[in-house]
Amino acid sequence: MNAIKPRRMGRSLKPFKRPWLWSGLWILAIAAVVIGSLLPSQDLPAVGVDDKLQHFVGYAVLSAGAVQLFVRRLSWGFVCVLLVLMGIGLEVLQAQMGLGRMLDRNDALANTIGVLIGLATAFTPLRDALLWLDRRW
Repeated sequence: MNAIKPRRMGRSLKPFKRPWLWSGLWILAIAAVVIGSLLPSQDLPAVGVDDKLQHFVGYAVLSAGAVQLFVRRLSWGFVCVLLVLMGIGLEVLQAQMGLGRMLDRNDALANTIGVLIGLATAFTPLRDALLWLDRRW
């Protein structure tokens, strides 16, 4: 008898039972970072956490999410480069939009370090945590 295999979305995604769910959540997280980065400063809620830490954690989560979703190292690298470019681009947009935000190179640096730390999860046993959860849920 043929065992039913989880359907794969392309060669790069891990063999999830719910690939659309996990991909969709990751895309929503990216959208949240973009929206949060482009909102006027007075519209942002006070979180009581250092701005650089927010940048670091946000981009680390996005990068670690890519490690969770994609099986290929080339995909990890491609996404990480795009995340770094996105962080730089959002900083430039903040300066250009004139909404009380400004370009801060230290924010871009915190984003980049976050991306690298998120990518580093690929070299730990945690790299397949989402796949494990998906199969047991």
